[in-house]
Amino acid sequence: MASPVPEDTGIDVVNAPKDVWSDVYHQLLRAPWSLTLLAIAGMVLAIDVLFALAFLLTGGIANARPGSFADAFFFSVQTLGTIGYGAMYPQSTAAHMVVTLESIASLVAVALATGIVFTKFSIPVARLEFARGVAIYLQDGVRTLAIRLANRRRNFIVEAQVRVTFIRAETTKEGIFFYRLYDLPLVRDRSSALGRSWLVLHRIIEGSPLENMTPESLRTADVELNVAVSGIDGTTYQTMHALHRYMPEDFRFGERFADMLSPKPDGRIQLDYTRLHDTVRATY
Repeated sequence: MASPVPEDTGIDVVNAPKDVWSDVYHQLLRAPWSLTLLAIAGMVLAIDVLFALAFLLTGGIANARPGSFADAFFFSVQTLGTIGYGAMYPQSTAAHMVVTLESIASLVAVALATGIVFTKFSIPVARLEFARGVAIYLQDGVRTLAIRLANRRRNFIVEAQVRVTFIRAETTKEGIFFYRLYDLPLVRDRSSALGRSWLVLHRIIEGSPLENMTPESLRTADVELNVAVSGIDGTTYQTMHALHRYMPEDFRFGERFADMLSPKPDGRIQLDYTRLHDTVRATY
């Protein structure tokens, strides 16, 4: 599966605004399902407890034990969930007012929870897997950088596009340090229908930012390679995206990717996903 660009980019950010509560919706969409469901459960329980305290203060609940938080809490749960068993019910004006407010809170809470869950379910997830390394070798007499990726689903990604960006730390003549981004020209950056695997190639010719790169220079270089793939899911027809990041230790000089395709005795072609990351020695 496609690995997202890590949150830790190696840069320590200081004095950034931390207004988390103003962006809770986005935070919950980015969070794992377990954390999102825990947050929703926490919100529901918090509302139950809040109105249980209100019922304790106002009283007026038929068949509830006086001063019993448990009875007030479970009545609050029944009210919020519109269960209404009938054993306990409001019998005073104050209790009816609290029930009215909790009913409104219930509508809002259900709407928010439904929206978050539906949105998380509907977000298209690219089941793309990237090879762990980047291969650099001679192909047709030209040094070539190769990136391999595979579609883990049994469908097509329509109008798939890939963009490879090489990022390198540089210093201007004035001594200003910055990161320069190079969009690498690719042999083929589009695929009308990505079904299984894709070998993305960049020819390291004159003018390429990788032209003078060697294993020795790469060890001390502050560089990275970002790969972005986008396309339309052939099943849901939604736009999907996948990102992957390669660091200097991921570059494999003098290696090429092993073949994933092999013929079968019956004449059909076999695609072996277990060989996605495999490389073999090659000249560079």
